[in-house]
Amino acid sequence: MPQTTQGTQPNSLHSFHIPVMGTGFTIDTPLRVARFGISSAISLVDDALIEQMRAFHARRTGEHYVPIGASECDARARRITAYLDLVARLVEKQIEKLRAESFEEGSDLARYFDMLPDCLSKRDYELMRAASAENAHKIQHELRRHISPGRIEANIMTKLDRNRCDSQDPEMSDAMAALRGFARSTLSGALVLSAGINTRLFAYAASFSDFFPDADGLFRKQLVLKVSDYRSAEIQSRYLAKRGLWVSEYRVESGLNCGGHAFPTQGVLLGPILEEFKSGLEDLRTRQFDACAKVWKESHIPYTHDLPSIRLTVQGGIGTHQEDRLLRCVYGAHSTGWGTPFLLVPEATHVDDETLRKLSEAGSQDVRLSDSSPLGVPYWTLTTSTSEMQRQGRIHAGRPGSPCPKGFLALNQEFGVPLCTASHAFQSRKLKTLRAQELSPEIRMELERKVIEKACICHELSGGVRNKLEVEKGQAAAVCPGPNIAFFTRPASLKEMVDHIYGRTSLFEEGRRPHMFLNELALYMDYLALELKNLALGVSAHSSEYLTSFKKNLAVGIEYYKGLSEGVDGHLPAGFLEGLSKLRVQLACDPSYEVEAPSA
Repeated sequence: MPQTTQGTQPNSLHSFHIPVMGTGFTIDTPLRVARFGISSAISLVDDALIEQMRAFHARRTGEHYVPIGASECDARARRITAYLDLVARLVEKQIEKLRAESFEEGSDLARYFDMLPDCLSKRDYELMRAASAENAHKIQHELRRHISPGRIEANIMTKLDRNRCDSQDPEMSDAMAALRGFARSTLSGALVLSAGINTRLFAYAASFSDFFPDADGLFRKQLVLKVSDYRSAEIQSRYLAKRGLWVSEYRVESGLNCGGHAFPTQGVLLGPILEEFKSGLEDLRTRQFDACAKVWKESHIPYTHDLPSIRLTVQGGIGTHQEDRLLRCVYGAHSTGWGTPFLLVPEATHVDDETLRKLSEAGSQDVRLSDSSPLGVPYWTLTTSTSEMQRQGRIHAGRPGSPCPKGFLALNQEFGVPLCTASHAFQSRKLKTLRAQELSPEIRMELERKVIEKACICHELSGGVRNKLEVEKGQAAAVCPGPNIAFFTRPASLKEMVDHIYGRTSLFEEGRRPHMFLNELALYMDYLALELKNLALGVSAHSSEYLTSFKKNLAVGIEYYKGLSEGVDGHLPAGFLEGLSKLRVQLACDPSYEVEAPSA
């Protein structure tokens, strides 16, 4: 009988996870939630912040701390390894302490089981609470035995791969060093690769044995691909599989209804994308295994087990228990990612008090899809943040652009040296170049706006955590919530948010928020209208043919949702079809969405 492996399955009993948010918001979230069985992700962008956090937590917990200076050999990788090792040790200690606690009300042990969804462990816990003392003791022993922490994940944004000017070795680049730091750590967790393919980074992963199955068919370190569509998953997994690297999870994120960077599809909506994953995931798994198995055999890696398991997870704009159930029950998602709402949970994420207040008060007009990112990718930003206020202040003072203290995004070579497009050094040069060109006033104004809108997102995204923990004071704090933040209007405890996810309570008034599918559709329509304006002005990166196809895909998505509503009784709210119909009429009749044929 062939053996099976669950080596790619996290141990968590929870059906949700907390995705990476910015560089600092989830920098130590595993230390806050993993002991309750909740999985979460750490950003590996800012190794200076990572070193500060290692010092902070080592001193707080009495761990030995030896600084790793920025100029030391392989400092970036070593800092990441040391921090992940520390996090792994501390979570293990937390679990040991939790298992030893009593089940009294308010203890972490009781909180662990109180927050679980309906599952066997939760039902046994309820039985224990109602049992006699003798029987309760027996059940408690079993409950303690089955406690497991949430998975600790690390996120690499593959496009943030600056070559270090002090080294000719490509393995010293930012993304390569981050991967090396993760791979060399003692952490048994997952590496999330986001923002698309990076061939040298993907090939480099194959040099670390922890990404390959061991003698028991288990993967000590799993690979997770964050993608926006099925085709991207196919392309990236094929490249990895040819090197024997197994992708254990496809993390599908809405192209627009998310926080941070947005990667819009060509108008293909989340529902149709998930339908394609639902029908094609097993085929993807089989093809991936065939390619991996060939490499494992050639590399003398014994593997006598069944196909490794594969997971589908979804995130981006989820806000209600009903939406969560739809994604898991209709599309087979193993877990859902809840990011933006957890910015309002101080027990889970780091947001300074002022930013927390602004997030609580934010309406839809305060969260904007902007050109702020130096990566040239649409980016959600809170317009009332202290970072944004300082950016505006520098513009009014006649000195636009950030001082660029860290330079993780110093990737632009237009002026002969690598510069971040959010830096003053770049923007002053670029504005001078534009003003020397013969351009219409409208085009000049739009191009200049795009230049000065670029903001510091590698340093100031960690301003909130550095202010809150006082590792550095007086820092400007940037924040990148998704549009979903407008519907969450107050800070919440960890238990309140978990209860909201599982439908045991609600953090907002039902009916005041559009369904996530309708909200995403409206966001795509807004994006189409904006790109059509840019096309008319001559500053769009897209052609009229592209935007025509974009609009057709939106119409196809609308028809898909109409059919879906007829077959998933109970999974869509009342009024869904009415809202869909209004958007369909708007797309068909509003001249804002009319794509003009290209001139002959």
